[in-house]
Amino acid sequence: MITKFITDVSTKFNPFNPRAKTARVFLSLLPPNARQTMKVNTLLLPKTSRERSNLLLKFILVHIVNPNVSMGIQVFLFHEYNVNETRSNAEDGKTMQLDPEKLGIKEVMEEVDRHSRILSRQEELTGN
Repeated sequence: MITKFITDVSTKFNPFNPRAKTARVFLSLLPPNARQTMKVNTLLLPKTSRERSNLLLKFILVHIVNPNVSMGIQVFLFHEYNVNETRSNAEDGKTMQLDPEKLGIKEVMEEVDRHSRILSRQEELTGN
């Protein structure tokens, strides 16, 4: 899983709920230096809680500037999974709100990797 472009990870889950497995496994897949390179917030719900699990990811935004065009290009992704994609004004990057109760870890990793590869290509094009 490509985590270079993730700036913020926020999770909320009941560790005793079997449907929270995706959130637990996602956190275990973060690299050991994750707390140094990104902001990680985890809220553990009590065992009796009925709240749904939540996984929120924020990415950096890499602008591509074409000398012939005065505007930066922003890429929006549309796909079949239950992913809410919005733009955050504070971070100026993409925010993914994933439902770990409906998505498996493979689908979450595919979404993160898909967007990270796009950011990687944009970074290569800008020469950074």
